[in-house]
Amino acid sequence: MNILIVGTGYVGTTTGLIFCEMGHQVTGLDLDNRKIQALQAGSLHFYEPGLEALLNKHVRSGQIIFTKETEAAVQKNDVIFICVGTPMGENGSANLSYVRNVAEAIGRYMNQYKVIVTKSTVPVGTAELVTKWIEANQPTPIPFDVVSNPEFLREGCAVQDALHPDRIIIGTTSPKASTIMKELYQNFSCPIIETHPKASEMIKYAANSFLAMKISYINELARLCDVLGINVNDISRGIGLDHRIGTDFLHAGMGYGGSCFPKDVNALLKTALDHHRPLSILEKVVQVNNEQPLYIIEKMKQTLGESLQNKTIAVLGLSFKANTDDTRESPSLVLIEHLAAGQAEIKAHDPVVKFRSDGTMNFQQCETVEETVKGADAVAIGTDWAEYRQLDWAALKQLMKQPIIFDGRNMLAKSELEGLGFQCLGVANF
Repeated sequence: MNILIVGTGYVGTTTGLIFCEMGHQVTGLDLDNRKIQALQAGSLHFYEPGLEALLNKHVRSGQIIFTKETEAAVQKNDVIFICVGTPMGENGSANLSYVRNVAEAIGRYMNQYKVIVTKSTVPVGTAELVTKWIEANQPTPIPFDVVSNPEFLREGCAVQDALHPDRIIIGTTSPKASTIMKELYQNFSCPIIETHPKASEMIKYAANSFLAMKISYINELARLCDVLGINVNDISRGIGLDHRIGTDFLHAGMGYGGSCFPKDVNALLKTALDHHRPLSILEKVVQVNNEQPLYIIEKMKQTLGESLQNKTIAVLGLSFKANTDDTRESPSLVLIEHLAAGQAEIKAHDPVVKFRSDGTMNFQQCETVEETVKGADAVAIGTDWAEYRQLDWAALKQLMKQPIIFDGRNMLAKSELEGLGFQCLGVANF
């Protein structure tokens, strides 16, 4: 089957390459010529482990091509996946302008029946809007169906998640579109849930909001554990082994970030408010998450003194989590922002991220961990990169002004570090 993927971010590119693996012919469409040239040369414009190898494989075979020619791409493909961004607006709602632009272009250029699939995370009711936008831009009426097929990819694990999904959601009221979608996914051995487009759209928001809730729940519980002298990791293990709860997303730290959870939780809250049904539990989830980096600042002040002015803090990790270069809503950057407000001297390191400051973030990014920690009054772990667990901390201690570590991810071996003479302070990690 000929498939068009509109949008070449990690969701669109991963989706397209996985369909290549399933034997389909794929076209990637983007209006940014630099991205198209890079992808056609086998080079990703973002970091996602394992994806570049798939890209090179299928570019060489011709199974995937990339273009910025919208009309030709729309007309020659049977199924069109909309994978563009839906960034958060000022009021918390999802910005659908990119989705609308794509839908209007499809309407203008459509030449025969198509299945249009919204893979982007969109508010409930978007499938109906996409239908209206396409119809309003058709020169002459041509039949089509719009399907909601949300993605559940984790940045840093996108290839594994796409190849081995937990479930596939198909939201459509069209038997014809349903048959085509099931044919696309026939090689996947996971449950396929067929439902109404509105339910499909809601499933995506509900899933991400529930996971965000687990993170904020354990983080708020960790603050109480800190006061009571209880290791929150024991609590996580103790409750996580209950199969009704599960261990995932019960790791105390600095909170969630990235392109999905903050945006999706706020979008669901906005939908609830628009329909006069506020979600008070989710409101608290956001509040706890916003406060969590400040909890690390509070620990720093208790240890280093109330004023952090002129204290040198080495922050390890800038991405919102390991195995990605995504810094959107990163708790590490929130931490840096508050350290800068307190006039601390900040040095930072990340194995992948090359941070481009917009002028609001004032810190020095270093090439090596050694350069970062040299002369530091303390180290703060901002991202759970595996390589930070494996550092030669005994050697790094000799470079630091004071052997103090604030483990914002509860990822280091606390007892081993204390054996080396470090003071290691995590989130209720005794």
